[in-house]
Amino acid sequence: MPHMNPSLATSRSTGGVPRRLARAVVVALSIAASVPILLPAQRPSSMAGRSTVYAPGGMVATSQPLASAAGLEVLRTGGNAVDAAVAAAAVLGVTEPHMTGIGGDMFAIVWLAKPQKLVAINGSGRAGSRMLRDTLVARGFRAGSQQGAMSVTVPGALAAWDMLLRTHGRRTLRQALQPAIRYARDGFPVSPIIAAQWHDETAFLTRDSAAAATYLPGGRAPRAGEWFTNKDLARTMQVIADSGIGTFYGGSLGRRIVQRLTQLGGFVTLDDLRRNQPTWVTPISVPFRGYRVWELPPNNQGIAALEMLRLLEPYDLKAMGHNSPAYLHHLIEAKKLAYADLDRFVGDADHLDVSVEYLLSDAFIAERRRHLDPLRASERVDPGPSRTKSETVYLTVADAEGNMVSFINSIYDYFGSGVVVPGTGFALHNRGAGFTLDQGLPNTVAPGKRPFHTLIPGFVTRMTNGRDEAYMSFGLMGGGVQAQGHVQFLLNHLVFGLDVQAAIDAPRFRHYNGQRVALEPPISDGVRNALAAMGHVLIEQPTIAFGGAQAIVRLPRGYGAGSDPRKDGLAVGY
Repeated sequence: MPHMNPSLATSRSTGGVPRRLARAVVVALSIAASVPILLPAQRPSSMAGRSTVYAPGGMVATSQPLASAAGLEVLRTGGNAVDAAVAAAAVLGVTEPHMTGIGGDMFAIVWLAKPQKLVAINGSGRAGSRMLRDTLVARGFRAGSQQGAMSVTVPGALAAWDMLLRTHGRRTLRQALQPAIRYARDGFPVSPIIAAQWHDETAFLTRDSAAAATYLPGGRAPRAGEWFTNKDLARTMQVIADSGIGTFYGGSLGRRIVQRLTQLGGFVTLDDLRRNQPTWVTPISVPFRGYRVWELPPNNQGIAALEMLRLLEPYDLKAMGHNSPAYLHHLIEAKKLAYADLDRFVGDADHLDVSVEYLLSDAFIAERRRHLDPLRASERVDPGPSRTKSETVYLTVADAEGNMVSFINSIYDYFGSGVVVPGTGFALHNRGAGFTLDQGLPNTVAPGKRPFHTLIPGFVTRMTNGRDEAYMSFGLMGGGVQAQGHVQFLLNHLVFGLDVQAAIDAPRFRHYNGQRVALEPPISDGVRNALAAMGHVLIEQPTIAFGGAQAIVRLPRGYGAGSDPRKDGLAVGY
């Protein structure tokens, strides 16, 4: 800035007002400032706080920094994106134990650079052979919220990690588990958001003596910055590393799991563990604004995100304005329709009575779109508690060769079932709570069936020179918010042109059921009032309710990545 003469600067700063009068104004304002004035509370302008991360080689984005660092180290030492994803997922089972671990399920979509194609794996386990509907009804099973031994199904994550590595990785499971084993054995400082969520589960953890012994050292949850060690988990993972996954699926570790669950009234047998197999599946997709959006087929809710995009396709969303009343109303109403279809039509892929192709067909979508009132909130009741909870981690990895992994792992509720087999160091999930007791539906509970899942990794491709090429791997954890969160993130980026981090940061809505919807604080009071006038019932929810996203975009050279400020996570590359 050019040098200014002090007298000129003073003159300009008073707008030509004489200095004496200016001083009087300043004195008057100072006196006024000493008197308390009640001003309306100001909403924050955004959820932002981070920049997009760019890197020329590989990239990792997870919900916890130590997991991101572990994945990056794998990439830098010759591993590929699959190796890094499994290593990061294993670390998250140590550092974010209320969300994920080897006691849960997983799903992944993988872009293979060499053949230029997508592959996908369903690593969800099945109901135990003793999990009978009549038994659950007699014992008061609570669909959607059940925890304890009754809710435990076969954990499928570990077998899927192993299959991914053996098929598309360069490292063995033994190698991939080493960073997690070190953190479990030697300890790590707990990050702030995780510490707060962990603390909130103190009473729940005390219901199971082994859970309390594992996760409440000294009788309480670790605070932010305090070190936590889990030597039981370190030993368990070392046994798996040394002996292979057979110890879990029918071997000595499996026998301990079954014995404990049987004592507590669970339904999983040793044969159920032995029979567990991940499944390679074909991703499903729809075109959208020059891109193709990919999700996984049932038994998860990915189809709801695709149905929402198809329902919204004809509308001029950009003209409505980002997060305007009209825009949010249309998204909320589309969500209600798509989730209502989830409740009726989606469950184990082997038990569907309506095809995925039909649910995404022009005729079906057109019929559903006719139910979207552009001016009034529908009273339609979509899936209730059974579709609105889930504690999950999502991560994504890309390597220098162009391979990209969209990966999600979960134990369902915070600390899953709350059951820890003594001496093992990990919680078993409560994914059986995803079943319904209503008869005659694809998701009606039955032995050997996969329950409905909220877990949905996402991927985007775009057509170049007549063939699909990788564009973005993305995901948003958080139970029933996932599909509606996918759509909001995608529209932020693909329609409104926000960069990947800004698209993650943008404030979200979360529709629950009926007319109940939660909005993040930056959405203005004017928008809230307009939505209420349309019939939406606005409720307050904490930040965690709106999920946490990670995403990596492939650039002409290198990658760009974002990580959600609503979580402790980190995007990092080299």
